[in-house]
Formats: sequence, C-alpha cells, structure tokens
Amino acid sequence: MPGKSVKAAVAVVLAAGALAGCGGSPKVGTAALVGDDRITVTTLSQTVRDWRAQFRSDPAANELRANPANPAPQVAGDSESDLQGALTLLINFRVADRVARRAGVEVTGGQVDGALQALNRQGGAQSITLASGLPRAHARDLARLVATQLAVMQRFGADLNNRLNPATEQAGRQWNELFQRTAAGMHIKVNPRYGHYDPAKFEVAPIVYRLSSPDSGI
Repeated sequence: MPGKSVKAAVAVVLAAGALAGCGGSPKVGTAALVGDDRITVTTLSQTVRDWRAQFRSDPAANELRANPANPAPQVAGDSESDLQGALTLLINFRVADRVARRAGVEVTGGQVDGALQALNRQGGAQSITLASGLPRAHARDLARLVATQLAVMQRFGADLNNRLNPATEQAGRQWNELFQRTAAGMHIKVNPRYGHYDPAKFEVAPIVYRLSSPDSGI
C-alpha cells in the first residue's frame, strides 16, 4: 500500500539521519559507526573495489570461497553483497578488539604472527583474506581477529590442540556469547543503504521491513 511505502521511506531517512552525528556536526558519507570509530563510505567503496580486482586474479581465493570448508573465520559473516561482507569484517575487527579487553586478554604481535603463519598453511593468508571478502592488505587484520579468538578461548579454558574437547567447545560458545554481548553493547549503527548489523549473526544484513517499519537496529 502507498501509505506503508511512505512510512518505510521516512523511517529509512530518519535512520540515515542518526548517522549524521550530533551537536550540529554532521558526518557526511558514513557507512558505519562502531562506538566512536567511523567507517566512511569512501573507505568501504575503495576496499571493495580493491577486493574485486584482486579476487578476480586469485584462483586460490575463488576456490576457497566456493568451498564449504573455507577456513575463513566465522566472524566473516555470510552477507548477501560484497559491500555488506566487507563492512561486516571491518566492523567485526573492531568488536574483537573490544572483546579482548573485556576478557582481559592482550593479543601480542607474536600471536598475530602465529595466526598469520597458520593461515598461510591453510591456503595462504592473502587468499583466505580475499575469500573472506577483503583485499590482501587486510590479511594481518584477519590474522589478528583469529589470534584474538584463540586467545580469548584459551582464557575460557580451551585446549587448542583438541577441538573436540568439551572444554574447547564450551570456550567456543563463550566466545560467541561474549562477542554478541559486546557487539550489542557498542550500539553499532550502519547506514541503511547497506542494511543493519545483527550481533546474533555477526554480520551486516539487509533491512527487513515489518509492519512498514525497518528493522534497522538503530
């Protein structure tokens, strides 16, 4: 119905206005706000352009992305578009840093190096990064995310040499729960043109319209 369409459009505009900032200091071109950290539309667009060019020329990345056993981490999400997928990871990198602080874990450069080496053994850190939806320049960011997850799970009692250990499985669940709670508490705001951030799924998902109101999460 026309009335519903108008209401939905107005709601999207109002949601977009929330990203303009406050105190009379508008921030034009914001893709997402993660706490006090801003991801710009320009940064997101350039990131995806770089990714597309690199992904096309990397057969290993294409094979990994098509493989259900892709070693890319869970927090890469399963978004419907390239922009949503890239924005998911850019947001989750920031959430993971906050998770580490909440868990009282300090991730060292040596741990990131170790995660990078592990990704290289699983198919190449740069190819896995491309398969996850980001250009090669973010390989170390992805490795840091992996290192953070491992460090936090160890803090929760995981035996990283035994994935089937009940303690490891429990630590994995605790990581997921802490990540979700942390993300929810950061009041992540996403420009409605890209969708909304869903902490329960670790990803930026399309806005779902319900009773003429967008479930934008902001």
